[in-house]
Amino acid sequence: MAQMGFFDLSDRYASLDAKRDPLVEIDTVVPWEEFRSTLERVWRKPEAERKSRAGRKPMDAVLMFKTLVLSALYNLSDDQIEYQVRDRLSFMRFLGLGLEDRVPDAKTVWLYREALAQAGLVDELFRQFDGYLSRQGYIARGGQILDASIVPVPKNRNTREENKIIKGGEEPDDWKDKPAKRCQKDVDARWTKKHGKSHYGYKNHVNVDRKHKLVRRYHVSDAAQHDSQAVDHLLMEGNTGAGVWADSAYRSEEMEAKLRARGLKSRIHRKGKRGKPLSEQAKASNRTKSSVRVRVEHAFGAQTNDMGGTLVRTIGMVRAKAKIGMKNLAYNMRRLVQLRRINPCPA
Repeated sequence: MAQMGFFDLSDRYASLDAKRDPLVEIDTVVPWEEFRSTLERVWRKPEAERKSRAGRKPMDAVLMFKTLVLSALYNLSDDQIEYQVRDRLSFMRFLGLGLEDRVPDAKTVWLYREALAQAGLVDELFRQFDGYLSRQGYIARGGQILDASIVPVPKNRNTREENKIIKGGEEPDDWKDKPAKRCQKDVDARWTKKHGKSHYGYKNHVNVDRKHKLVRRYHVSDAAQHDSQAVDHLLMEGNTGAGVWADSAYRSEEMEAKLRARGLKSRIHRKGKRGKPLSEQAKASNRTKSSVRVRVEHAFGAQTNDMGGTLVRTIGMVRAKAKIGMKNLAYNMRRLVQLRRINPCPA
């Protein structure tokens, strides 16, 4: 087999461009260098604190961040992201790597995500990009849509007694003598039921603006937390619309009072009660609200169907927050590309 030359590689990239490589568009619209100062806080020691310049230099912080974005865009494990970067020209080009360059290995990817997770910086990066969106003209418009989606994790095979102890905020005694077993147990994830089926993991609570379908706020909880309990984390100021849309799970007298106190208008679905079903007028009102509320489902649908699913392959709340936060951030980057195609010059 003949060795690939410069022009062969150039032709390959040209053919990718002809197919509208989505990563090229994301790479173009995202201001990667604006994240550098935040990213390097947990990755490289300041020059004054370095004992020696010897040894191999660490991977560039922005390159590592882009690797995490790739992982979120395609829901890849750390081993898979290393393999795919080595294997796929589109991934290499997105990271700015040539065939001769060093590729981040799975351990390095894990270490960098862990550093961001432990420092709680993913939420800061998300807010930083949201500020960029606003500066580009994509401010939150038309009202707020609230919803939550269950994010599955690998199931723990615990006994009922062990689960009872974990829910009480403690740890089973026999785990303390088995550190290898303990490190594989997720004591933060919880079971919940939806539509008669049991699910185990966490919840991704989001606030999506009506106009742009961008995630403006998010909150991560265990799967058992009721959707309405995350509202205080999601409601925001600055949206040009006063309406708040949500399904009937969010409706209560307390919620209605909370929205009124904030000067917001409830567009939350009404629900019938035992012996007092909804009137035809209320049903028609719910259908009208659904035509708006469904826009939040588009965001969850994109993450589930177009971005490789939402399974989180980590253990514990801290890491789950980082993974889910990166998923929401990657979705917004992807959504920005779509918005630019529709309207390159937003008002």
